[in-house]
Amino acid sequence: MQSYQEFLDLSVGFPQDGFEIIDDELYFNDLNLMEMIETYGTPLRFTYLPIVSKKIQQAKILFQTAILKHNYRGSYKYCYCTKSSHFKHIVEEALKNGIHLETSSAFDMPMIDSLERQGTVTKDITVICNGFKTYQYKQYIIDMIHDGYKNIIPVLDNKEEFNLYDDEIELEEPCALGIRIASEEQPDSQFYTSRLGIRQEDVIDFYNNKVADNPNFKVKLLHFFINSGISDTPYYWNELEKYVTLYCKFKKVNPDLDTLDIGGGMPFKDSLVHDFDYEYMVNEIVNRIKQICAHHEVIEPDIITEFGKYTVAEASGILYKVLGRKQQNDREKWFMIDGSFITNLPDVWALNQKYILLPINNWDSEYERVNLGGITCDGQDYYNQEAHMNSVFMPKTRKVQYLGFFHTGAYQDVLSGYGGIHHCLLPSPKHVLVRRNRDETFNYEVFGEEQNSKQVMKLLGYQ
Repeated sequence: MQSYQEFLDLSVGFPQDGFEIIDDELYFNDLNLMEMIETYGTPLRFTYLPIVSKKIQQAKILFQTAILKHNYRGSYKYCYCTKSSHFKHIVEEALKNGIHLETSSAFDMPMIDSLERQGTVTKDITVICNGFKTYQYKQYIIDMIHDGYKNIIPVLDNKEEFNLYDDEIELEEPCALGIRIASEEQPDSQFYTSRLGIRQEDVIDFYNNKVADNPNFKVKLLHFFINSGISDTPYYWNELEKYVTLYCKFKKVNPDLDTLDIGGGMPFKDSLVHDFDYEYMVNEIVNRIKQICAHHEVIEPDIITEFGKYTVAEASGILYKVLGRKQQNDREKWFMIDGSFITNLPDVWALNQKYILLPINNWDSEYERVNLGGITCDGQDYYNQEAHMNSVFMPKTRKVQYLGFFHTGAYQDVLSGYGGIHHCLLPSPKHVLVRRNRDETFNYEVFGEEQNSKQVMKLLGYQ
């Protein structure tokens, strides 16, 4: 019978970029995962920070190349969507690449202020302030604008949001505003229109009635987000054309408008058969925006993107040990891991998200079909299907088995409730940060130790 390594190679082609097998063990971007397990134990969450910079640089090159290819007259600006991972080590790594930020809630603002005080950013940084805004969020925005942050752009989610800015913002130069378009949902959605943003038919009327003659404000940016994410589908291209056309109509009545924020949604590699053509999609987006603008005789806008998952997902993984094997009937074999999908990778449970799953050791062994079970007392705490096949396969062996989920860096830490209380009181796993030194060696830092019972009891009020 084939070894697991031979089976995987025939199924999807392996090794692949970022993954290789050395001496029967899996390496991730040159990281010796078994060595990490032996040093830090399991369950173990890790983040390899150089991937964040790599992804940003790839996207910037793709857009700049497309702009040159199509003689596009606007510029490109990369904003990192902070809600995908707010952690300082992530944001600082992203900011090394000359990028800007997009926010979604009140506490983003003191986070940016903290980065400015330590010298990581300057008050010239562009901050796109999205989301339905609480009073506190709006007040933070106002205070930071008055404190000299020159390029904070509140993106109006509704018409009433403007009122507080109009009452409180007083500057020598007009404040730049954005408007979010309420996009139409996908055909299979329960809703016709997104709950976020201002209705398309209201955008220009609102501008004419509230902003056009107001000397304190200029609408510089139009923003939309297509919920399918960036995808080569008739739905995506139809929605893109609709919103770029609205931009052109708006530009003719508002000469200050010069920026189109096309949101996020660039996919990340969540499967070993992921074949998204990034170069084609970026070229096509830039070209279509140019063509629509030419048709309406409007100069092309500057483009902003807000990539979150794309920026951080591929930097992280989580490693588990198989604690036990259970044969529950003739067909169903379970590997019980020393963690939980519900608590560690909540998108697996909530969204049926698939991640790249690979064994860490025993690649020369034969393979078998298994189900993976978490250790919470919950019937939904399992993983039994890969994105590229209908089952999960692992090495068939009685030896100690370790396995890893990869490209898990977006949203999972925060959705898990970092350092908080988890289902069945399972502790937060240890989290290790990995950087690369100039001599190409690795630098390891324990960001968070595994949660202990005293910490949990204190959170629950027992201490």
